[in-house]
Amino acid sequence: MGYLVAASLSEALDALNKGNAAVIAGGTDWFPAMGTRPLTGDLIDITRVPGLRGITRDDNGWRIGGATTWTDVIRADLPPAFDGLKSAAREVGSVQIQNAGTLAGNLCNASPAADGVPPLLTLGAVVELASAYGTRRMPLSTFLKGPRQTARMPGEVLTALLIPDLPATAQGAFLKLGARQYLVISIAMVAAVVTLEQGCISQAALAVGSCSATAQRLPALEADLIGRSAADVLAAGATLITPAHLAPLSPIADVRGSAAYRMEAAATLCARALALTLKDTSHG
Repeated sequence: MGYLVAASLSEALDALNKGNAAVIAGGTDWFPAMGTRPLTGDLIDITRVPGLRGITRDDNGWRIGGATTWTDVIRADLPPAFDGLKSAAREVGSVQIQNAGTLAGNLCNASPAADGVPPLLTLGAVVELASAYGTRRMPLSTFLKGPRQTARMPGEVLTALLIPDLPATAQGAFLKLGARQYLVISIAMVAAVVTLEQGCISQAALAVGSCSATAQRLPALEADLIGRSAADVLAAGATLITPAHLAPLSPIADVRGSAAYRMEAAATLCARALALTLKDTSHG
């Protein structure tokens, strides 16, 4: 077994194409996933590849490099639309995990309970994948195929997440339900990004995690929110959320909760996340 700290993306891709090798950044998901199995093949560390760590903005929107850590997100100067992503970042393990773990690693691990996925879905994130043959991009919802399954092909590295520009008034939120407050796998979680114009909702995105094989957007709920006043949504609370709105979800029953409980929790969290996005601007 070899360990390569790649000095460039091309070096990482060359090493990846040579055979039995795995890409790691923080390794906070990869190593636990190995369990007691012996480590075989080579590890390619991409944390020192120039340009892969950090958050930048250009005319097309935001770029989050593949080696960007959760702590980087927490500390970044980002608009209110990213508040849900920042809140999710604070929920990822301990501070030590946040310092080492990366957004890209969280996505490639593809856990149904991955904290980063719902807020990134509401932000319209696009995944950038690089290989020796070039670069391709796809929506995050397409990249995630199922539990521990992604569209990343052998020889590819997730180099960035691309976030399109959102209106300056867009507000994000994230809520997570677990058996305790910290260091817990969620029973259900919800992210929301809402834009108001003259007191009414002009754009809405909601995504639910831990209630299906991959986190899911709720397009019917999003459509029903358009044009509604913030005051009406706040007054309606959880009664606003119908079973039809939650149709994309397919929760399982496990030691953390029943399927019915997860559905009820998802509805309540959706209402609360909406309230967080609206409470400071409901009189705007």
